[in-house]
Amino acid sequence: MMSLDPKAKAILTAEAAAGSVSVHTMPAAQARVFFESRYEQISFPLKQIKSLEERKIPGPGGDLTLRIYTPFGRGPFPLLLFIHGGGWVLFRPVHYDSVCTYLCEGSGFIVVSVDYRLSPETKYPGALNDCHAALKWVSAHATEIDADASRIIISGDSGGGNLAAALALKNRDEDAVNLQGQLLIYPALAWYDPPTPSLSEFAGGYSLTLVAMEWFWKQYLASPAQSSEPYAVPMKAASLANLPETLLIVAGYDPLRDEGVDYALRLEKEGTAVTLVRYDSMIHGFLSYLGILEQAETAITGICGWLRTRTQRS
Repeated sequence: MMSLDPKAKAILTAEAAAGSVSVHTMPAAQARVFFESRYEQISFPLKQIKSLEERKIPGPGGDLTLRIYTPFGRGPFPLLLFIHGGGWVLFRPVHYDSVCTYLCEGSGFIVVSVDYRLSPETKYPGALNDCHAALKWVSAHATEIDADASRIIISGDSGGGNLAAALALKNRDEDAVNLQGQLLIYPALAWYDPPTPSLSEFAGGYSLTLVAMEWFWKQYLASPAQSSEPYAVPMKAASLANLPETLLIVAGYDPLRDEGVDYALRLEKEGTAVTLVRYDSMIHGFLSYLGILEQAETAITGICGWLRTRTQRS
């Protein structure tokens, strides 16, 4: 197995030296304040884009905020619906400004990030319903934001990758929007019990832990019985056929690595075109460390190339 990237190792060492606190040791609201404030202390780089605005749309639980990143150039632009990570509990779209501006500038896509309701205040399927409402809105109102409704891709990382995969399943089942692809970045796709080999191997010491994943799932689901529902745990879907072409990214030192690999193998076996890209020296969440980890910029560059290929005008 490839060695852990030295800069990724330095991040883990710095976290340990700072007395890193595990998310499962505190109430969700306190964890949110702690981890978001720590994240905000890091100066992440931004790319130059034409505009950044927020728009409120009707959502299942009231107004739903979309954070819209528009590239330079002439539209209508293809659109990337982005669903941020954080275990369904942490973070807001603003914490992903760096990632989203890189995606917007590098791909030429409008990026629309969804400020979905967080758990445990809103349990499953609240967040998924918010993302579904956002997808339907951008499809129906694409011209209002200079986007092309025929060129929409959905995406997300970690817990947001779970929501993106579930959204693709729900969209397929309801035959709603004609998606051009799904981008899943180290997604949470399987239930933690029994653990995959990677979930056991990297249970501690690699930023995301097994006990943290158990805690995140308990915040998200109202009952463990919901873990059998494919819109909650996409790996439980009876079929992964007829889904949009997929780019799935995993990190080698990530507890979620094997469920991502397993999902990609299932997609391929069941007839959905999939590209699996492994960053074997990386840790979970590495894409957020733009400006710090070279592999984060390598991954963004590869993602943007894939996005452009998926939606080129004929």
